[in-house]
Amino acid sequence: MGFGETKSSPGYGNPPWIFKGSALYQLHLVKAETVRAFIPKELRLVEAFGYTLGGFFLANYDDSPAGVFDELVVIAGIVWNPPTSCAWAARVLVNSEEACHHGRKEVGLPSQVARFSKVVLILPDSLITPVPRQRKYKFGGFLSMIGVGTTICHSKDCMDVQVTEVVGPASSDLCNIKLMTDVPTPKFNKWMGPSITMSLPSFSGQTEYNPNLLKYSCRLACRVRAVRPAKVSGPSPLKKERSHDSESRGFTAEEVVDNARNLSISVMLSKPILALEFNFLEMQVEAPIILSNNTTSSLPAA
Repeated sequence: MGFGETKSSPGYGNPPWIFKGSALYQLHLVKAETVRAFIPKELRLVEAFGYTLGGFFLANYDDSPAGVFDELVVIAGIVWNPPTSCAWAARVLVNSEEACHHGRKEVGLPSQVARFSKVVLILPDSLITPVPRQRKYKFGGFLSMIGVGTTICHSKDCMDVQVTEVVGPASSDLCNIKLMTDVPTPKFNKWMGPSITMSLPSFSGQTEYNPNLLKYSCRLACRVRAVRPAKVSGPSPLKKERSHDSESRGFTAEEVVDNARNLSISVMLSKPILALEFNFLEMQVEAPIILSNNTTSSLPAA
């Protein structure tokens, strides 16, 4: 079938690449018409009643080939890969130059450098009280892994994560993610859910940094539990999409960037349907393979 492997990044060493930490995986209903323009023509979008399944993967890695860093993967939708399906990432934000370079060149991801600004709040009843960022916490779990937790069992944790893209001296807010969780009891480990192993296959590539159409897999081992969906807000106002007449005349480089950013924001602001918290996460990422023309031509036509 004609597969070719990509070369690994020297700083990352040889694959598979191992990432350890915690994450929130949130699934959203996303309008298919919004996503379809960003999916390669070789691939067919999985959709029903005008919607596909997108969302985001917000992770904090405390051990990885690039060291400690945060990551936000905006998942535009799901595409067919018979007999299963794969995710397509609209944008990947990381606060690590090395992770950004590796994602672009080796994995074919639309990676961008970003700032992750975190503000921790305690919400007992309806009162909001700021909590110092440097405070130490007892409990594990996703919020503890990224620096938040509490010993007050009757309150709620709340953390605002502001994600801002950074391109040279310029910056642009992408979204604000409000994470909330109820703190059940001091026996926190009992509430982290069962241990599972799962695989998340994905397509990538066809970017300015890696023009090939790629496929790679992430194998996850973690403790997982359902949590309340995070509340997401975006910058306002968004730039309007171009009309069909203007599209026929082509996009400027700035408009390409704006449209990709607007797609990411649209996905983040779409309707959430499920949120899963991954604790004690160990993610193994295999080297991507290059899909040949024979492979892509065998996929269902859009």
